Amino acid sequence: MKRFALVALAWLALGSLSHAQGYGRGGTPGDFDFYVLALSWSPGFCELDGDRSRNREQCAEGAGLRFVVHGLWPQNERGYPSDCGPSGRVPSRIALQEAEGVFPTESLARHEWRKHGTCSGSSPADYFRDVRRARDSVAIPPVLAKAERDQSWTAIDLERAFVAANPGLRTDMMSIACKRGVLQEVRICFSKDLRGFRSCQQVDRSGCRAREFTVVAPR
Repeated sequence: MKRFALVALAWLALGSLSHAQGYGRGGTPGDFDFYVLALSWSPGFCELDGDRSRNREQCAEGAGLRFVVHGLWPQNERGYPSDCGPSGRVPSRIALQEAEGVFPTESLARHEWRKHGTCSGSSPADYFRDVRRARDSVAIPPVLAKAERDQSWTAIDLERAFVAANPGLRTDMMSIACKRGVLQEVRICFSKDLRGFRSCQQVDRSGCRAREFTVVAPR
């Protein structure tokens, strides 16, 4: 009985983990509280995970990518829905044209539609247009837009750089993701209608805990 109780507690603990500390597979399309725009720092992603990625063209020599869209995620105040279906629905070629120049690869666009876009309540084409609209609403701080060498940052300083470049954005409306001392992503919270930024306590609290991290320069 004691062993059973410990196992049950372990499963409950695992159930609370996600990219924003909590998730739920499935859900009703359109039933969520806000969006999270995840902007991946491509040089950091390639250094950490590029060799194992299905999106290797993102890390091809000379690609020179900086911030790219990882995804636009429907999110709840606690947790997020995923894989909302309907089962088997895939983006058409016309819909995928809306994703060109937004995601670094088509395979990532397809994956993000399946996992997150199906929960948006939008068609594939409208979802990809919303991803573009959210991305175009964020200004990248000049120091990162033109970075040519590795830089050391703290999470709060990087958040403040984004705040300075984006009127209406506050540090409690975003988080920084890092891994093994390297910048992975900047995650910014938007209202459900994408008309502005909004606070997101759970996302904010899930940010990088490292004292400082490296922003790897494009190779």
